[in-house]
Formats: sequence, structure tokens, C-alpha cells
Amino acid sequence: MTEKTILTKDSLDTRHAALFVQTASRFKSNIKVSINDKIVNAKSLMCIISLGITNGSRLKISADGTDEEAAVNEITAVLQ
Repeated sequence: MTEKTILTKDSLDTRHAALFVQTASRFKSNIKVSINDKIVNAKSLMCIISLGITNGSRLKISADGTDEEAAVNEITAVLQ
């Protein structure tokens, strides 16, 4: 399992959430995003929107699978 915690620089609007989900969906790994105690599937647009990611949110991105490291790195790049 690969994990990374980041602070977001901007709020995540619907367009950016869709880009986030598209990026996550390219990977085979099981990818989760958590904020506070809420953990969601990174490949679900509704789940990502439900997190209400705003400027300065502390997110933990975790992936488990064959391409987990690349997945975490690319998804983190989308959010920064």
C-alpha cells in the first residue's frame, strides 16, 4: 500500500473533480481518498464531490495494487 497526505491549494469544483476521477480511473489499483474520518472511492465522481474539498483541506490518498505508486503520484499532481 502506498499513501500520501497533502494540503490542497484550491477548492475542487466539479470540473476538477471529474479530472481527478478520470486520472484515478486509469489505474488498476484500489484508490481511496480520505478527509477527516470520511473515506471514499477515488474513482467515483459523486464520492469525490461529497468530500467537499476546499482550499487547505488535508487529504490522504492511498492506493493498493500493481500500479499503486504511480497512481498516488499522478493523483497528487492533479490536486496540487
